[in-house]
Parts: sequence; structure tokens; C-alpha cells
Amino acid sequence: MAQRERRPQPTHIHVRGARVHNLKNIDVDIPLGELVGIAGVSGSGKSSLALGTLYAEGSRRYLDALSTYTRRRISQSARATVDEVRHVPAALALRQRPGIPGVHSTFGTSTELLNYLRLVFSRLGSHRCPHCGAHAEPSMAVALMQPITCPSCGQEFFGPGAEDLAFNSSGACPTCGGTGIVRTVDEASLVPDESLSIDEGAVAPWNTLMWDLMKQVAREMGVRTDVPFCELTPQERDIVFHGPAEKKHILYHARKGDNFAELDFTYFNAVYTVENALAKAKDEKGLARVAKFLREDLCPDCGGTRLSAAARGPVIDGMTLGDATRMTLDELAAWAPGVPALMPEELRPMARAIVVEMAEPICRLQQLGLGYLSLDRASSTLSTGERQRVQLARAVRNRTNGVLYVLDEPSIGLHPSNVEGLLGVVDDLLDDGNSVVLVDHDVRVLRHADHLIEIGPGSGADGGSIIAQGTVEEVESSPVTRIGPFLSGARSVRVRERTVASDMFAHGAVRLETGAIHTVRPLAVEIPRGRLTAVTGVSGSGKTTLVLESLIPGLRAAIAGEQLPAHVRAVEAEGLRRANLIDATPIGANVRSTVATYSGVLDDLRRAYAKLPEAKERGLKAGAFSYNTGSLRCPTCDGTGQISLDVQFLPDVDIPCPDCGGSRYSGAAAEVRLAGDISLPELLSYTVDQARDALTETGLRSAKAKLAVLSDLGLGYLTLGEATPALSGGEAQRLKLASELTRSQEDALFVFDEPTIGLHPLDVEVLLGVLQRLIDNGATVVVIEHDLDMIANADWVIDMGPGGGAAGGRVVAAGTPEQLAACPESITGRYVAEELFR
Repeated sequence: MAQRERRPQPTHIHVRGARVHNLKNIDVDIPLGELVGIAGVSGSGKSSLALGTLYAEGSRRYLDALSTYTRRRISQSARATVDEVRHVPAALALRQRPGIPGVHSTFGTSTELLNYLRLVFSRLGSHRCPHCGAHAEPSMAVALMQPITCPSCGQEFFGPGAEDLAFNSSGACPTCGGTGIVRTVDEASLVPDESLSIDEGAVAPWNTLMWDLMKQVAREMGVRTDVPFCELTPQERDIVFHGPAEKKHILYHARKGDNFAELDFTYFNAVYTVENALAKAKDEKGLARVAKFLREDLCPDCGGTRLSAAARGPVIDGMTLGDATRMTLDELAAWAPGVPALMPEELRPMARAIVVEMAEPICRLQQLGLGYLSLDRASSTLSTGERQRVQLARAVRNRTNGVLYVLDEPSIGLHPSNVEGLLGVVDDLLDDGNSVVLVDHDVRVLRHADHLIEIGPGSGADGGSIIAQGTVEEVESSPVTRIGPFLSGARSVRVRERTVASDMFAHGAVRLETGAIHTVRPLAVEIPRGRLTAVTGVSGSGKTTLVLESLIPGLRAAIAGEQLPAHVRAVEAEGLRRANLIDATPIGANVRSTVATYSGVLDDLRRAYAKLPEAKERGLKAGAFSYNTGSLRCPTCDGTGQISLDVQFLPDVDIPCPDCGGSRYSGAAAEVRLAGDISLPELLSYTVDQARDALTETGLRSAKAKLAVLSDLGLGYLTLGEATPALSGGEAQRLKLASELTRSQEDALFVFDEPTIGLHPLDVEVLLGVLQRLIDNGATVVVIEHDLDMIANADWVIDMGPGGGAAGGRVVAAGTPEQLAACPESITGRYVAEELFR
């Protein structure tokens, strides 16, 4: 039989006519089996090529090969807007912003290491007899599904399976429901100002969580409500906080009008008022109303382990499963290999098999610099970068072959010292025969690429084209490249004139003293007023704890005259009235929130259109021009601009509304025209810069001023009608600043949590210009940062560390970037020195 002649294997993915988002019908060949980097300024179209085209097609085609039954149960990507994509492998994506995990998620569950530990304690543990409490020696009984005979009382019992040790299942502590914490009412918060009487609103929960007439019921309970709360007797105070739920007959007088009503009403004391509201809270909004009256404490029954008493029964090496989850990853890596030797001879093969399976994920996570995290750490407390690295480690450990990995800015949240570990993981993916496409701005990551594609030259409508591609050296030598000079080191970001050390504290300082919390030791720090301060350090060194858990809540409590957080000993910030956190969380919950609505531009435009003669003739007021509730909104899509089509086992397809074409408005809105014959729906399709030009000849000073600020923030490429939830983290941060740039900020402190996330070096220059405007207006600015360009431009640096977890938690250095670079103990300082003196 003649042997079939084999065709040569494809060497490239061929993309033809890609038009996803702002991509301009591009054609590109992407090498297979190599590390391909995609660079470009923010909004240029990098993610549109990587995620919107390559990943969308790679994952969709793989899912298309599955059965119809299976596809109906899997969330699928829609078909990309592209003419042709050939030779694309099955694709996995690691997105820039992993979702926030639920309350039952921990570092152990998200890495699946806890699954292995549960197996270890179920199959290899010394199990506790439920009858007498004695422990039986480890045996094969659980693995063989046989009963264990208690060596003390002689009764038989079955050892727990792995599922019985899960805190999100049958192994959950009944007191806390497997969360490890209990919420109790903080009585100190119920009456924040005892100089007020109850009639004046002294009992805070009665003002916000209960009917106003509870004050009258309290009067019937024998409490004086017209004297300052501090003058109440102990008996009266006890009635307010803990009084019985007695029914009282009251004569209720409505606040407005002269209406009276006789009512029988049950007394809700202040504590029960909060407990009742907490029990009825069904969503985050409801919890937020109650949260200020609550205190979160470790569960007294499980000690924070989340496990029931039965799940804490099995013991290995003197430890329960709860004890084992308190170990850090590094401690687990040292302990686990010794477990087989602790077992009887017949259990050692099974013990070795489980431990070997644990080794690969542990190694990957350590390689990515997460060894300092304990397995019981709540996933919701992990940074974006930490969550993304967990996601990366899970994807890598399967040792796949022939898969396309699409990584969206994997260097986010990484200290420079961790970048080598990231690149090592990427190299392992390639060595296993996979392909990697990586979107990033970090020049050290991009220099590692085998092939670079640069998209641009600008953002939005000015981007979407391939301006350079090839090896790193070929891109560096391109005459039109924008990333090339930063790759070669010919250019660095230096845009601020930094304050000299002798003048650093000329405007005063914010002083903070804290006690120990988590792995952070007692601290005393000074932050210069009216300057740019960077808080740095390796992952887990205590940056977030210092700034977001101590500085911000401490300042806010001090400004409001409230009790400081328990671990904050002192805050000195005379003259500060605002502590603003500008983070990268998405703006708005759905497509109804747009750049125009969030910035306030749409309000100005609606008023302007309502004043036009055509609007007055039709009786149209400003409210009519709202696409959310106005009479001019499109009735087909209710002002969202899109409709969703149910295609059964295929993914739902979101398409522009067929009636309004995505404009959100009905045809009647086009009949009212402004400034050179532009309707409001047309204006919302313009970019910020285009709208600025279109309104030049109008008298709309407020709208033009807001558009000018957005342009100055580097957001001129965004369309006014663009949905804000779809903005990148960096875009969201800058948009949140729009209302702050035009006012005095001498009484304000701004905190930015990694503001350079997703920013090209040229965008970092724009951001630094924005921060300088805040400082020029008198603001004190603090950034939590890993980006060396941002650190090198800071006036003052507070470096935490020297390591992560238990090896960190103290201030290693505080000074100018040069002083940090000269500190031999600072890991950050070594990289800052390279940046400053290269």
C-alpha cells in the first residue's frame, strides 16, 4: 500500500481582513510555536487582535467540534469579525482582569492545592472516633471504603472522604457557613455622637434602617428621647441597645402635615434593628447599608479554619487540615515531601502518588513568586496580579501540546524581580510545543519575544493598523515604531521635575502609625504633602495593607471624627478633608453607562438640544433626550443600542439594534440638530476629540471644558457613546479623575492602586502629566506601583519588604529614588538603579 505523502505542517496563523473593534481590515501572519508579542499604545487594537480575533476564533472552533448537547451548557465566544483565520490552534486565554472570587474561594481552592490536601488528610490521616474521640492509626480503610475500628472503644466508624473535608460542602463549620468569619453588631457604631438626643437622630440605625417612629416607641419604653444620649441612665441605655420586643400603642404624627394615627408597633432595639436588616440583605447594596454597624471577627467555633469539628478531626504530623491550610506555599512545599515517610509501609505508594501530583502546581506557583501566600488566604484579598498568576499556573500545569495561549498583560502586578519567573513559565509552554501570543507593555517582557507586532500608530480611530513587525531588532530599527526607542533603551520616561530632598516636607506631612496586622509589622511612616509618593515592594511585602487597609481608612475615620481602625494607632493630617481612592474597577454595571453620561457631557448636551427651536416646537424638554428614560429613546432596544439574539445551542449574538443602528435613539431625535447640523445621536458616535472640534463654534462652555479635560487625560480617542464597563483599568482610572482636575486639591489626598496597569510608556508620560496637574492644584498623591518609570519619576519612595509574607512587612527604605537605589537591602532599589543610571 502506497504511503500517503504528508503535507508540511503550517508554520503561521494566517489572519485576513480582521475588523474587530477598531482593527482596519488587517492581514497578518503570526508564527506558530514562538512567543509573539503585541505592542501598541492604549486603545490601539492590541487586545482586538489577540483576544477578539485569535482567541475568539481558536476557542470557538474547538467548541464547534463538541456535541450540540455540550455546547448548550458552555458559554461561548461569538464569531469574530474577520474574513479568514487559518491554522489557528485550540486557544486558551488569560485575561487582564480575572473575576473577583466568591466568599468561599481561597488561595488553596483557586489553585486546587486544597483538593490534594483534602485527599491527603482523608486517605492518610489518623482519624478521630466520633464515639470516644480517640484517634486510629492511618490505614487503607478509607481508600477501600471500609470501616475503621476504634483502638480505644472498639466501635466501628467510617473515615471522612475528601468531600467531607470541604468547607464549601459538608465539611463547612455550621456557625460561619464555611467563611471563617462571623458578623456581629458593633455597639460602638450605633450611637456615634452621644451629644445628640434620640429625637435628633443619635441612634444611627434607626435613622437609616428603621422607621422614624421607632423614636416614639422608645419613648413609650421609658427612654427619654429629648435629652443628650450621654445623659441617659444605664437602664435607659440598656433599653436602647437590648430592650425587649414589646408591642406599644403610640400616637404617630407624620413629619409633614397635621395627620395623626394611632398605631400598635413592636419595639426594635438598636442591636436587633441591625441584625434584622442583615438577615434581610439580599445583595451587595443591602449589605453596604448594614456594614458600617458590623464587626467581622474570626469564627469562635472553627477559629477561622472554615471547617466543622468533624472535618478538623483527621491528624497528620500533629496537624489538622485547618493547621495545614495556614501554611504558606513555601512551607507546604517543604512539608509535603516528608509525608510518605510518616505513613505505614502499605500507605507509602499512595502517599507518594498524591505528593508527586502536588509538586507540579506548587513549583509553578513558586516560580511565579507566590510562595509567601498561605492556602487559607481569601481569594478576594488577592491583588489582580496575584489572581492572574494563579490563573496562569493552572493553565500551564497541564503540559499541553499544540495549544495557542493568549496572555493579556501577564506582567500586571508583577514586581520586576518576578518577571524572570513569568518568562520562565512562558518558555516552558513553548518547550512543550505550544504557541504564545502575549499583549504587554513591559519592555523586559517584549524584549523576550521571538516576533513582535506593533499596532497603532494612535488610539481608537487613529489605531488599528500594523505599523511594525518582525524580530525585536527589526522593530527597534523601524522608522515609524513607537515602542522601539524604549526597547533599545534610547528613550526613557522622564517628564517631571522632581522635588529636591531638602524641600520634600516643605508643605508638611501625613503621618501614620500602625500596629501589626497580617504579616505587616508595626509601622511609622511620613508622606510628604503636595508631592508624588510611590509605595513599592515585592508582591506580598505589605503595600496594600499599608495604603488600602491602613492609610485610607485611617484618614477617612480621622476626617469624619470617627474611631480609627483597631490596628491604626495614630493619623496626623491637619487640613486634609478628602481621601480619594482611584482604582481600576470598572465604571458602571451595564451598557447604559457611557463616557458621555459619566463625564456629565450628556447632561450639558441634553439641555443644549432642548433649547433649540425645533425642540421647543415639539415640546421636548431636556429629559426627552435621555436614552435611558426619555421619549426619544429607541423603543426597540430601550436605549441600549443593541439587542441579543437567542440562537439556542450557539452563543447568544449581540447585534446593533436594527431600528436605531446602535445610536440608542429613535428617528425623531435626528430632527433636532445643533452646531452645523449635528443630531445628538450623531454627536454621541463622535470621539471626544471629534466632538470638541464639532462644538468649537457653539457657546457650550461647560461641555467643551469637560471634553477638554478628557482629551488632556489622554482619552480623546474614546467615543462619547462608548459603554464604560468595557473600558480598560487605566482608562477607568483616568475617567474617574475627570471631575478632579479643575478644582483646588490642597485638602485632598489621592491614592492610585497600580495606575500604570495596561499603559504603554507613552501613556505613562500622559498619566504623569495628569498626576502633576493634581499636584499643581495642591494635591498629595500616593501610588502603589511596580512600574520603574513611575517610581523613577516620584518625589518620594516608601519601599516595603524586603521579601513577601513573613519575610516582609516593614519599611526597608524611605527617600528619593536615588536614595532607594543606594539601599543595599532593597530589592526594588536594584532595579530602580538600573533605570536611573543606565
